[in-house]
Amino acid sequence: MRDAIMSQTDDPDRLARATLRLLGADPPNWIPDRPGVDHNVVIVGGGQTGCALSFALRRAGVGKVSVIDAAPDEKHAGIWLTAARMNLLRTPKTLVGPELGIPTLSFQAWYEARHGAEAYAAIDRIPRMLWAEYLSWYRRFLNIPVQYQTRLLRIEPADGFFRLHLDTRGQPRIETTRKIVLATGFTGNGGAYLPPILAGLPRDKVSHTQDAIDFDRLRGKTVAVVGAAAAAFDAAGVALEHGASAVHLFARRSTIASIPVARVRGYAGAYDNYRQLPDAVRWRQAFRFRQAGSTPTIDAVQRAVAFPQFHLHLSSPWRDAYADRSQVVAHVADRTFRFDYVIAGTGYFVDPSARPELAAFSDRILLWKDRYSPPPQEADSFLGSHPYLGEAHEYQEKIVGEAPYLRDIHVHNPAGFVSFGLPIGDVPSMRRDIPVVAARISRDLFLADLSVHAARFEATPPADFPAELYASAVWRM
Repeated sequence: MRDAIMSQTDDPDRLARATLRLLGADPPNWIPDRPGVDHNVVIVGGGQTGCALSFALRRAGVGKVSVIDAAPDEKHAGIWLTAARMNLLRTPKTLVGPELGIPTLSFQAWYEARHGAEAYAAIDRIPRMLWAEYLSWYRRFLNIPVQYQTRLLRIEPADGFFRLHLDTRGQPRIETTRKIVLATGFTGNGGAYLPPILAGLPRDKVSHTQDAIDFDRLRGKTVAVVGAAAAAFDAAGVALEHGASAVHLFARRSTIASIPVARVRGYAGAYDNYRQLPDAVRWRQAFRFRQAGSTPTIDAVQRAVAFPQFHLHLSSPWRDAYADRSQVVAHVADRTFRFDYVIAGTGYFVDPSARPELAAFSDRILLWKDRYSPPPQEADSFLGSHPYLGEAHEYQEKIVGEAPYLRDIHVHNPAGFVSFGLPIGDVPSMRRDIPVVAARISRDLFLADLSVHAARFEATPPADFPAELYASAVWRM
C-alpha cells in the first residue's frame, strides 16, 4: 500500500500544499502600527501550542507575531524530546491536534502520506517520537519562526503595551508587545513540586521528572521513584531499560489510580461549553479529579512491571530522607531503604508569584480562592491557587480597575485546568481552546484601534468602473 501511494508522487506533502493553495494566501496584517511597539503578540513557548497559535493568528490576519523559547534549539522546545518519556502518547490518535480544521495538516494525513493508510490503522496510539517528528514538520512546513535561546525574564506593564525584559543568548534586551500568550507548559504558572523531604537532598542525588536526567548513569544503581502518576511510571520504565539494578516506586495510595474520572465529561456538549458551567460545578470536577488521582496509562504500568527488578510499594509515603555518604537513606513506614538515586514524580505547584516574569503583579491576579469558597469537604489549597481565567484564557483582576492590563495576558498552559477542565496545552485542549484565544486576540486588537478602523470605514475607495460603462443603457425620459 505504501509503495502504491508513494509511486503516485515523490512529494508526500503534495496534498497539504494543494490545500494551502486552495485556502488562499494568508490575509495581510490589518493591525495599525503603534509607535514604540515592536509586536502585536508575543507567544512565550515554541512547542506545539505556541506554533499552532502562531498559525491561527496568521490566518486571522494578525501580523507582527513573535514566538520565543528559552530552549537552545528546536529539538529541546516543548516536552516531547526532553521531559516526556512515554513510548506512546496518552491520548487517542483520533484527537484533533494543531491542524486547526485543515485535515491535510493533521498527524493522520502526515503519517499516511509517508507510511500509508493501513499503517495508520494498525497503530493504537501515536508513538511519541513520531509525534515529535510530525510537530517538527508542522513547524517547518508552515514556516513558523521561533526565536530560540530567548528567555522571558520580566513582564513590565506600560501604557497600552508591555515591555518584555528578555535574555537572548546571554544578552539582555527589551522588546514591546500589545498581547502576550503564555504557552509555557506545566511550570508556566508555578514550577515542579519537590516535597520538603526530597528538597533537602543533594542535587546530585535527586531529580524531578521535569528535569533532564542522565539515565545512563543509573546503570547498575538502585533507584527510588516517588509518585505513581504517568510520569513516575515512565521514569521507572526508562531507568529499568537503561540497566538499573532495581527500581522501587512508592505510592501514597493503597492502589494505583485507574479510574479516569475526567473522561466522563469528554463528550461534545461538556467539552465545548465547559467554561460556561457554574463555579461550583467546575470546582467539584477538579476536586473529583484530585481525589481519584492522575492515572498512568496501561502501557506505562506494563512497561515497568515487565522487569522483575521493579518493586511497587503501596500506601508508602516517605517519612524522611537524608544523604549518607554516597547514598540516600529513606524511612518509609517502619522500614529503612538505601538508594543511589531518587526521581520525584511528584507533579507541579501553581503559584504565579513564583514566576519571576509575573512576580511584579502576581498579587493582582484573580485566583480561584479569591472567587469561590468551596464547601469544607471540598477544600483544596492546590486548586485554589490556580488563576481564575476569563473565557479566552486571560488573567483577570483581583480588584477591578487596579490592573486592567491583565486581560492582555492569555494563559495557555495547564494552570487553566480548574477553569477549563483540561490541562490546557495538551492535545485534548487544542481543538477547543486555540481558536478561542486567537479570536479574542483579534477582537481585542480590533476594538482597541476602533477609531482607526472607523476612519477606514468612512474612506471612499476608488471606483470599480467608470460611469461611461453603463451610460449608453440609461433610459432617458
